[in-house]
Amino acid sequence: MSSIAERINKLREKMKDNKVDIYIIPTADFHQSEYAGAYFKAREFMTGFTGSAGTAVITLEEAGLWTDGRYFIQAANQLQGTPVKLFKMGEPGVPTIAEYLREKLHKGGTLGFDGRVVSMSAGTLYEEIAAEKQGHIFYEKDLVDSIWKDHPSMSKEKAYALEEKFTGESTKSKLARIRKVMKDKGATSHVFITLDDICWTLNIRGNDVAYTPVVLSYAIVTMDKMHVYLDEEKLSGNLKETLIKDGIVFHPYNDIYEDIKHFTKKEKVLIDPVNVNYAIAKNIPEYVETIKEANPAIIFKAIKNETELSNIRKAEIKDSVCHVRFMKWLKENYDKIDITELSASDYLDGLRSSLEYYIQPSFDPICAYGPHSACPHYSSSKETDVRLEAGNFFLTDTGAAFKEGSTDITRTYAIGEVTEEMKKHFTLVAMSNLRLANAKFLYGCTGLVLDILARQPFWDRGLNYNHGTGHGIGYLLNVHEGPAGFRWRYVEGETHTLEEGMVITDEPGIYIEGSHGIRLENEVVVRKGELNEYGQFMYLEPVTFIPFDLDAIDVTVMTEEDKKLLNDYHATVFEKIAPYLNEEEKEWLKRYTRPVE
Repeated sequence: MSSIAERINKLREKMKDNKVDIYIIPTADFHQSEYAGAYFKAREFMTGFTGSAGTAVITLEEAGLWTDGRYFIQAANQLQGTPVKLFKMGEPGVPTIAEYLREKLHKGGTLGFDGRVVSMSAGTLYEEIAAEKQGHIFYEKDLVDSIWKDHPSMSKEKAYALEEKFTGESTKSKLARIRKVMKDKGATSHVFITLDDICWTLNIRGNDVAYTPVVLSYAIVTMDKMHVYLDEEKLSGNLKETLIKDGIVFHPYNDIYEDIKHFTKKEKVLIDPVNVNYAIAKNIPEYVETIKEANPAIIFKAIKNETELSNIRKAEIKDSVCHVRFMKWLKENYDKIDITELSASDYLDGLRSSLEYYIQPSFDPICAYGPHSACPHYSSSKETDVRLEAGNFFLTDTGAAFKEGSTDITRTYAIGEVTEEMKKHFTLVAMSNLRLANAKFLYGCTGLVLDILARQPFWDRGLNYNHGTGHGIGYLLNVHEGPAGFRWRYVEGETHTLEEGMVITDEPGIYIEGSHGIRLENEVVVRKGELNEYGQFMYLEPVTFIPFDLDAIDVTVMTEEDKKLLNDYHATVFEKIAPYLNEEEKEWLKRYTRPVE
């Protein structure tokens, strides 16, 4: 296999052949998905960095990778020995990609990228930067593909129907809601390419992206049809017939790029500038009026209906029972048998895989011991796998995809006795989680308002964690789902008003490089509370029920209110989970949910 330096040199030759001065390679597929399937991992191929977020920028003289705080440690390690320089996004003195492009692009120069993997909004920004330098945009060819000799093939996995007993709403009903928004906006057609939005609308799921049960497809909704572009071999006869009855018309996967060129002047096309790719946007004729608004499905699918919420609670109970059994096994056996990061991960997955409606992990599991846990998105491998020993933490951030919904749960366990500093850090994380989970707030708040509840214990002590506090969860779709989340600063696509029925994670943490990391993550449901003269009050309903490891709690750090929050949560854990356990397991759980004083 060629080295990273050789690949970059080959790419530069292609850039010269096509008169491209700077080439941009994002982490993206043709559908603006968060996680890209193997076919689309051009950035990983070109840099060697395997994290799920990052953008490579290759000039004729330099190569850079921009990624966020989740991946600083991982990226530094994986880029070592390559000509690729790490740019830590958001850090003081580090230029943004746009700032870097403005500095490096010479007058009359050309910015290049594959227009199918760059969003309309990002492509428009690149256009503006090129125009500032009287330059050009090159977007109609994938230059990496021409040097990627062992390029994986595109997925051929089958799609399947998700029955209405799980979705709670028919495809016809969902299309009616989408068409109402289109009508209100004055649109005659709606072009959207995001896989989770399409699968949600069609009530189908697939296996085209690792850990994400979606189907590679594009869609155009009109007032009487939904045109879906995919490989029809993915559909069984019965599934295809059902969708045709719902007004679905099928076309070959790539035909959309030509079809949209033939929109007439009568069309008014709704497109989401953040969630449609640049090539799609550029292929719509200039004479066609476009209405730039968010996909209606984004907010529809984020607000779970009562059927979905009922199913999600069942899935969370099942997964919580698995975690309790896993925690018991871990505590009782780490010093009796060899347990490693990978074997522990396999044990937990084995507990889940025997359950009804289990499909697969909902994301690549993070199982990290000791210093590895200080890397928020560490992924264990045969090369890095280590044995769990007394004296440090073991962090598991894992999830399961059930037909009843997807879970995303993080727990950190003390393996044997840990230091007083470690206990203080663990206790701060538990306090942070519980303070946010018990928020009461007026309708109209966003996660930006509530994030301080989680960060206060850290900020009071001059500490912080370098990631968001929580993200939305898709219903057997993307495990990270907009448009709401908990963050302390603005991030596009995660600042929507908190609406009843949204399911969001609560996952503060702390990471001490070279020593230890701690994260505790529950899922919470946004609910309506009291309505009075001040307005509609809201609250958060936790649906994850697993103990916070009392072996790592330092009560001297906690206020009386913090102790009460922990005791109340643990009482609920015992009440919800004990009925599913045998007597020995109940006694063990009683010990790990006992009140602290």
